[in-house]
Amino acid sequence: MRLHQIGKIDGRRSSLSLEDLPLPEPAAGEVRIQVHVCAVCHTELDQIEGRVATPLPRVLGHQVVGKVDMLGEGVDESFLGQRVGVGWIGGACGQCRWCDRGEENLCPDFEGTGRDLDGGYAEFMAVNADFIHPIPEALKDEHAAPFLCAGAIGLRSLRLTGLNNGQVLGLTGFGASNHLVLALARAALPESPVMVWARNPDQREQALAAGATWAGDTFDDPPDQPDAIIDTTPVWTPIMEALKRLAPGGRLVINAISKEAVDRNRLAELDYPAQLWKEKEIKSVANVARRDISDFLETAADHGFTPEIQTFSLEQANQALNEIRSGNIRGAKVLVI
Repeated sequence: MRLHQIGKIDGRRSSLSLEDLPLPEPAAGEVRIQVHVCAVCHTELDQIEGRVATPLPRVLGHQVVGKVDMLGEGVDESFLGQRVGVGWIGGACGQCRWCDRGEENLCPDFEGTGRDLDGGYAEFMAVNADFIHPIPEALKDEHAAPFLCAGAIGLRSLRLTGLNNGQVLGLTGFGASNHLVLALARAALPESPVMVWARNPDQREQALAAGATWAGDTFDDPPDQPDAIIDTTPVWTPIMEALKRLAPGGRLVINAISKEAVDRNRLAELDYPAQLWKEKEIKSVANVARRDISDFLETAADHGFTPEIQTFSLEQANQALNEIRSGNIRGAKVLVI
């Protein structure tokens, strides 16, 4: 399923086209993966609608699970036949100061899977062997797929909050990523109350059933001021409202690669005394490092995380994207190839 043209997702047109392409041949240092599943991410909406610049044409998809079926020159033969995953990070230089200190997600030469190289909305893909991850046996394909981005970026976000066990965590939005952050918080911060803001009543019910202490609409006041809030929404309004409710000295972590410009609320319109004073902080999350992916996979296997998913065929990729655009989000959407 290939993207040729940037445009608004509105349900009246097919953003991606189904095509037969030659089988990819892995270059030196690469492996070819026979794709089993690929989860759908909101970042793909940003790519299709032009908020994340993507060279075209491009096969999207960066939450991929499959089997290595061919090796490029120089790749260890032990990789052949392995079940592996590929996340958003598909390449980095390995030599800059960010890579040297383990922050390859900030590398100037960062390559995004499904953005700078063809991704997993396909039957086969080729990728650098240094950027694949063995999938623990305990995880099913369709469950592991959203862990590769939604889970990994959620782990990075939770780390960036700097929270200690017992401090209050807030989550704005409750889609593919934050429903995994809640599971992670329940395991890593068992004494921390979790407050969830979501526009969709169904998502609020889902959050409470999953262990949230409180769930409300975007403009509702929680019973406790969070010491940190993780935002996973595509728009500005939840950020503006979250800042008002953040505890003094608290940190807002924005887990989004882009924000939609159609929302007229911008950070330039901050009410400084109400939203930023008293030593509040705003921190963004940029991409993921390989450690985030491998650590989340290990944690998910150890704790038996099971994401809520909806499955679609590869040919139904446009339907899955349209449902995300329309706000029909409960857990993660996964393409079964």
